Amino acid sequence: MKKSALLLVFVLVFSVLAACGKSNKDGGSASSPAASSPAATESASPSASGNTDFKVGMVTDSGTIDDKSFNQGTWEGVQRATKDLGLKEKYLKPAGTTEADYIKEIGNLYDAGYKFIVTPGFKFETAIFAAQDKYQDAKFVLIDGAPHKADDFTAVVKPNTVSIFFAEHESGFLAGIATALQIKEGEAGFIGGMEIPPVQKYNWGFQQGLKYANDNLGTKVTIKKDNVVYQGTFSDVAAGQQIAAQMFDRGVKVIFAAAGGVGVGAIKEAKTRGEAGKDVWIVGVDVDQYADGMKKDGKSIILTSAMKKIDQAAYDMIKAETEGKFPGGQTLTFDSKTDGVGIPAENPNLSPETVTKVNEVFDKLKSGEIKVAGEQGDLIK
Repeated sequence: MKKSALLLVFVLVFSVLAACGKSNKDGGSASSPAASSPAATESASPSASGNTDFKVGMVTDSGTIDDKSFNQGTWEGVQRATKDLGLKEKYLKPAGTTEADYIKEIGNLYDAGYKFIVTPGFKFETAIFAAQDKYQDAKFVLIDGAPHKADDFTAVVKPNTVSIFFAEHESGFLAGIATALQIKEGEAGFIGGMEIPPVQKYNWGFQQGLKYANDNLGTKVTIKKDNVVYQGTFSDVAAGQQIAAQMFDRGVKVIFAAAGGVGVGAIKEAKTRGEAGKDVWIVGVDVDQYADGMKKDGKSIILTSAMKKIDQAAYDMIKAETEGKFPGGQTLTFDSKTDGVGIPAENPNLSPETVTKVNEVFDKLKSGEIKVAGEQGDLIK
């Protein structure tokens, strides 16, 4: 590997390590994106340097900007970077979810001078494949996806694009460890949105975490095949609530919901039951969802959250561009070794003993002593 490439990798890893120590307790910024227009928002952040030529745009996926998940996490990273660096930011929400819908909004941002564009999720893969050639003087950050043709899944990451992935299985694994240690015994469940690799890896890692805790840490938490459900969308809140209700009725104590809006429905059901005095829990996803599970008594039904530092990834890429270090043409993976995944540093629902043991496991994961498979395996009994 050339020295320049080594230096770039070092810089990226250092920036993630330096920034990922901060934890956002509510899973959202103090000024919620919900206060913005549902279709688009634009602002200019004050700065001593005030780089007005560099404008950062974002196109949302099928969810909303305040989805407590992928869109929101990405947008918060954009907002934090533009505030710190004195840039302008704007997001656009497409009318639909086709490649043409996404290309249209990418073009609208480009025409308005927003030539650094961040897109969250695999649905943008074919759109970014086309855009990176159509707008060669723009830069693209594709989170959780790789650019490719509609009829050919061969990834083509051009010099004006960076493709970012996360080790969701490692994050799910740590959430599984924390879950098993805290509830000690009982049934767990998993609700996924679409059955795609990032969601599947959360599921597989979570199951491995439960198994590891049962085998090594004295817990007895199991997960049955009937309690692993992929709903098929990331938007059907009512379906998420119904699936969660069915699982809780079958005796499940905790559900890991990696499902966007479907997960919001699961959280809603758990909150209703929690208000009625039932002992049920939800494991959040992507961001710290503690605040989303808050009951009237000020306590939350979010046991912990399997996080990937989406906001930090967006932040780091924007910062890299301002420093002339944009890793164009590369595919990056944020994992435990770079502190790119994990669970929230604090959650009142986890005992100090649980946190200590999870941290011990995390250290073993970072050192390579523990390896988590990013594939199915023989996990469900």
